[in-house]
Amino acid sequence: MRVPRPTKSSDQTLIALFLDMLAAERGAGVNTLSAYRRDLEDLSSTLSADGNSIAKAETDDLRGYLGTLAKRGFKASSVARRLSAIRQLYRFLYAESHRPDDPAAVLDGPKRALTLPKVLSIADVDLLLTYAHDEATDAKRPAPERLRAMRLACLLEVLYATGLRVSELVALPVSAARQDARMLMVRGKGDKERMVPLNETAKRAMTDYLKLLAARKDRAETKWLFPSFGESGHLTRQHFARDLKALAAKAGLKPAQVSPHVLRHAFASHLLHNGADLRVVQTLLGHADISTTQIYTHVLEERLKSLVRDLHPLTDK
Repeated sequence: MRVPRPTKSSDQTLIALFLDMLAAERGAGVNTLSAYRRDLEDLSSTLSADGNSIAKAETDDLRGYLGTLAKRGFKASSVARRLSAIRQLYRFLYAESHRPDDPAAVLDGPKRALTLPKVLSIADVDLLLTYAHDEATDAKRPAPERLRAMRLACLLEVLYATGLRVSELVALPVSAARQDARMLMVRGKGDKERMVPLNETAKRAMTDYLKLLAARKDRAETKWLFPSFGESGHLTRQHFARDLKALAAKAGLKPAQVSPHVLRHAFASHLLHNGADLRVVQTLLGHADISTTQIYTHVLEERLKSLVRDLHPLTDK
């Protein structure tokens, strides 16, 4: 029996139902839900301008919307992400009988070129860490400046040692800095937990940072390792990113090429380059699907080429 199309369900209602499903059934986090909401509200706004809606749109309407994204300067990767959101929305609406059909099922995505992640060399990371520690240990600097510098050095050490997402890093609890801790318990996307090894350098950086933090006279009790006076209670991703880019400029690196996410890429790439297994890196990064980790296969390919070049008995030396 053909299910009648909705006549009273607004776009906002349908989007809200879809987001509720993502949160309840797939454990989608706040950032993921915000991204889906932003993408789907843009679709709704564009359709509405033409007197249309999510509930009534046909395949050609959706194809036309995707065409407008290219004209607005969206990259192929961004268009593909919007298309993924649209497909999932309409698959949900069809499954839940909010629509009698799935107009997005036959949509083709844009051809995407392989985009390699930006990666800092080991020498670049060493340079950043050296500058961060030099500023943090400069006794001539006022105490507040030293604390801020020590916090940045600690953030860098922990990020490069663990490959955490920046949202996971800034939200670490103060209990993560226990001296006997060999592993970090991280709560990642979808509220999923994973264990990440913690090296001695990162543990020492946290200890040094907490000593300075404890000496601050206006220090209040907090559960966060990197507390802030903002609403979140902890340092924001944006604040860390700004401090990192400022440090990169001082170190002579291009700030546009340095970010917390680039350091996460460096963690993964440097592990693979030194012989780590792709599945191990997948686990450490908290990727649910190995296909996400496979953006680093170029590192494995280069390593295999070098192994053959250096070890094969018939290779010209």
